[in-house]
Amino acid sequence: MSKTDNRKREGRIISVQGPVVDVKFLKAEDVPNIFCVINAKTVDDEKVVLEVAEHLPNNIARCIAINSTIDLQRNSKAVSTGETIEIPAGECLYGRLINVLGEPMDKKGPIESSEKFPIRRAEMGSKVKVENIGAKTFEVLESGIKIIDLLFPLVKGSKNGILGGAALGKSVLTLEIIQHIVKRHEGSCVFAGVGERIREGNELYHELSKHGVLDKTMMVFGQMNEPPGARFGVAMTGITMAEAIQRKSQDVLFFVDNIFRFVQAGAEISTLLGRVPSETGYQPTLISEASEFHERIRSSQDGGGSITSIEAVYVPADDLTDPAVVALFSFLDSVMVLSRDRVQLGLYPAIDPLLSSSANLDIDIVGKRHFNVAQDVIRIFQRYEELRRIVLVIGVDELSMADRVIYERARKLQNFLTQPFFCAEAYTGKKGTYVTTGQTLAGCEKIISGRVDQRPEGEFYLIGALS
Repeated sequence: MSKTDNRKREGRIISVQGPVVDVKFLKAEDVPNIFCVINAKTVDDEKVVLEVAEHLPNNIARCIAINSTIDLQRNSKAVSTGETIEIPAGECLYGRLINVLGEPMDKKGPIESSEKFPIRRAEMGSKVKVENIGAKTFEVLESGIKIIDLLFPLVKGSKNGILGGAALGKSVLTLEIIQHIVKRHEGSCVFAGVGERIREGNELYHELSKHGVLDKTMMVFGQMNEPPGARFGVAMTGITMAEAIQRKSQDVLFFVDNIFRFVQAGAEISTLLGRVPSETGYQPTLISEASEFHERIRSSQDGGGSITSIEAVYVPADDLTDPAVVALFSFLDSVMVLSRDRVQLGLYPAIDPLLSSSANLDIDIVGKRHFNVAQDVIRIFQRYEELRRIVLVIGVDELSMADRVIYERARKLQNFLTQPFFCAEAYTGKKGTYVTTGQTLAGCEKIISGRVDQRPEGEFYLIGALS
C-alpha cells in the first residue's frame, strides 16, 4: 500500500499475546505499511490503537499495541487507517498534557488544532539537503545554575545528557532548568515523560503550575504503567511537538525524562517480536533507534529555530559501561554525570566534574576568560582528588603548605558550586537562587586567586553568588 493510499482496510485479529497483536487481511494489498495505525475495539467498546511492526506470511500484520489489550477478542474486527500516528501540535498545546496519541490527559477539554503532524518521519540521512541543516553558529544559553554554566554550558541546538542512577536528582535538576529557562529567557519548553513513574509526572505538572511556568510548557507522558509501544512512541511524539514550535522560527528546549526508558521500551518490543538480542543483551537495532530519535534534534536554517535537548539518562546500578548508556554517549554534546558520593556529602547538584565532559566548553564558544577559569577549576579538582586519598591516610596536617592551599581552595570551590534550588526550597529550607555566568566566574576567580583564603569553607555551601 503506497503512502498516498489511505483507504480503510478491514482485517481480523487472529492472535493477542500481551501487547503483540496479529491482524490477518484477505488480500496482500490490504496489508498496511510498517508504522501504520490499525484500530480495534474491546468487548466493552474501548478503542485499542495498534501500530504495525512487522509483515508476516499469509497477509498478517504483526502489531504493537499503544494502549492496553485487555478484553480484546480473537476474530474481532480491526480497521487499518492507512496513516501513521498523528498528533495536534503548535500553540494549542501550551499548558496542556497529552499522551502518545495526542489525546488530552489533563481534563481541560479537547484540543482544537487546525493541523496534525505524524510522529514518524521518513529516514532523513543523506536525503537531507546540506543547505537546510544550517551553518553552525554557537549561542550560549544561560541556565542560572553555577556548575552547568561554568563547566557544561548549554548551547542552542546542542544535546545535553544528565546521567545518574536512582535517586541522584535527575528530575529535580531538570525541573530547575525548566523554571530558569522559561522565567528568565521566556523560552518555550516541551517535556516528554518517557517511562517514568506516574507520581513523578503528577508532581512535575503541579510544580510547574505552582511556579507559573506551565503556560509556556507542553507536556507529553508515556508512563511506567503503560505498554512498551506507548513508552517507545512518546519520545517521537515529544520531538514532533518540539519540531512544530521550531517551524515557527522559535527556539525550543526539549526535556526528556528518561531517554534510557525509550531504549528499554525498544528492547521490550524487540523481545516481544521474537528478535534475537545482540551479544550485549539489548535489541540489535539499539543504535539505529537512538539515532532515529537524536537526528531530529537539530538547528534549522529554513525554519530559523533550534531544538536544544536536555535528556535525563538513567544509569542501571550506577554502571556507566552499560551498553545502552554507552550507545547514548555518542549523540550527546555534554555529559553531566551525577555521583552518589557527592549526594552522600550533600553536594547538590551532584554533578561530578571529573567524570563529566562537554564539547561546548571551547574557547571559541565561551570566550577566553570563561575557558581559562573552567580549566583552572578542573585542574584543582583533579589535584584535590589525589590529595583527598592521601589525607584519608595521613591527615591534612601532614600535607605540604602548597598542597594544603590547593586542598582547601578545592573544598571551597566544591561548596561554591552547590546551589539552593527553587524547586527544592521545601527540602533545603533555603530560598532558590539564579546566578549569572559572570557572577559564577567572578566567584571562582576569587577562590582560585586566594582572595577568600581566610574565610571558612562552610560559608560557601549552598549559596548563590559570592558576595
